[in-house]
Amino acid sequence: MGVKRSLQSGGTLLGFLANIFMLLSTATNYWIRFPGGHSGLWQDCNGGICSNNPCQTMLAVTRACMVLAAGSSIVGLVMGLRIVCHEGDSRGRTTSAIFFLCGLLLLIALTGYTVKNAWKSDVFFSWSYFLGWLALPFCILAGFCFLMADMIVQSTDAIGGFPVCL
Repeated sequence: MGVKRSLQSGGTLLGFLANIFMLLSTATNYWIRFPGGHSGLWQDCNGGICSNNPCQTMLAVTRACMVLAAGSSIVGLVMGLRIVCHEGDSRGRTTSAIFFLCGLLLLIALTGYTVKNAWKSDVFFSWSYFLGWLALPFCILAGFCFLMADMIVQSTDAIGGFPVCL
């Protein structure tokens, strides 16, 4: 397996892990903990009783960005699997751009949520929140893997006609 295939396979694996972390982070209700309960993007739970969160602007932005990031990560993962499984018609730059977009959406969502809740003294961030932050470098690294693999493909095509042994 060459460097190009290793980068493509690594990018797909990183994208898969980022996707799992993002979906778990978005779907679970343990973004913050406070005395007597916990809260997520969708529900507040106090004393074992859960109710839907009221619609707040920053929470709605966080929800939207997390859902869009998860959706774009799924698209990037499917494109990455197509690149790995089918040798021809490589769309590495597009896949890379999708993973970078996913990272940007995650950054917007998590930064907004952090700003909204960081000043509260009795609130502690919990594992769902940290899974979102963990997905961020995985998305960015997946994007770089596909970008580097695409650069290798382009450089190989560019010097293909020259009598050079690499």
